[in-house]
Amino acid sequence: MKYVILSLVALLAVPAAGLQSSDWPAWRGPSSSGSTTTGEYPTRWTPADASWKAALPGKGVSTPIVAGDRIYLTTPADGQDAVLALDRSGKQAWLSKLGPESPPRHRTLASSCNASPVTDGKGVYARFRSGRVVALELDGKVRWQVELDKQFGPEVLFWDAGSSPVLTEDCVVVARMHHGESWVAGFDKKTGAQRWIQKRNFQTPNENDNGYTTPVFFQHQGQPAFLLWGADHLTAHSAKDGSLLWTAGGFNPAGTGFWPAIASPVVHDGMAIVPVGRDDRPNQARVHGIKLTGSGDVTATNRAWQRDDLGVFCCTPVEYKGRVYLLRHRGGVVCLDPATGKTVWENAFPRASSSFYASPIIANGVLYAAREDGVVFAARVGEQFELLSENAMGERILASPVPAGDSILLRAEQHLYSIPAKKN
Repeated sequence: MKYVILSLVALLAVPAAGLQSSDWPAWRGPSSSGSTTTGEYPTRWTPADASWKAALPGKGVSTPIVAGDRIYLTTPADGQDAVLALDRSGKQAWLSKLGPESPPRHRTLASSCNASPVTDGKGVYARFRSGRVVALELDGKVRWQVELDKQFGPEVLFWDAGSSPVLTEDCVVVARMHHGESWVAGFDKKTGAQRWIQKRNFQTPNENDNGYTTPVFFQHQGQPAFLLWGADHLTAHSAKDGSLLWTAGGFNPAGTGFWPAIASPVVHDGMAIVPVGRDDRPNQARVHGIKLTGSGDVTATNRAWQRDDLGVFCCTPVEYKGRVYLLRHRGGVVCLDPATGKTVWENAFPRASSSFYASPIIANGVLYAAREDGVVFAARVGEQFELLSENAMGERILASPVPAGDSILLRAEQHLYSIPAKKN
């Protein structure tokens, strides 16, 4: 696991102390890529093969994170927002209830707990649909809470908030992109005080100002920075104070409406691969390659390539060993060269009536993709696509799989499963 990247190139601007090589401390892992090159993982299983199965107190669609000997996830519990901690055997360590939950508008595909938590090995930080942002100590005690709706007014979205918090050295970074005053802000990790805020308001067609994406870290002129995709614009910000470094537009020249930003970009070798539009509608999915250099308005200079013939809807792409993988809404899998945008190969998982909403991961060469109906696919990827298995879990799955040691964690609607690698 590439957790040393945290300190070497500041893809996540948090200290590596307190984190281990097997940790998955954020939604897309330690390098924001959605992948790991180490470990051995299962390739075929049934629910009965789980080393443990933990009942969850409520329906949440957020992805668990792993740090040290603990697994953390957000969940509703008795009508409240909560964070649950489990040990690596699936036993509950603690459950912190934080205040009244806000029921989702989309009862099937969402919950009050859509955003994934994040940890720096010293605390756990989470965001909820209610507007609550919290910091917890590793024993579950509340360090601080911030009520965004009380401070900034209600978040006006067609659906349900989903942007996960990320961490810099000093701050919890939260993005709020909606039909209203939009911004990205840093809250002090120790106190919850607002350290900085960067307004982010663009005129867009209907619904395009609604953003559900998560900031992605990269290096800008040797300093940590992050990207934010939404409102038909990609913006780059200093990780130190959120100040705007550059902005890129030109993603929606036809002014098509109802294109909310759901899937986040992925970064490789100075290039951001940006999902645009929506793959659940014919001919409305795009992918753009944007160079990560420059300053000011880089719309005319930084677009390296664009594809108007493919894309994704909800699933954030994965970067693995210099290739980028797209999971399309109905199960197509496309491997791209991120430098040129050209297709290396294209294949697909078996079709069904259900679609894919959870972002995939790649763990040591195996791509794991969870379909909404609870079937989890495993496929070996690289120079070609090899379908290894389809594994029915019997519960709806909307959260991303997570590599944990030599196991894969699967958060289903009612349970968290730990699926171990089979030993010869």
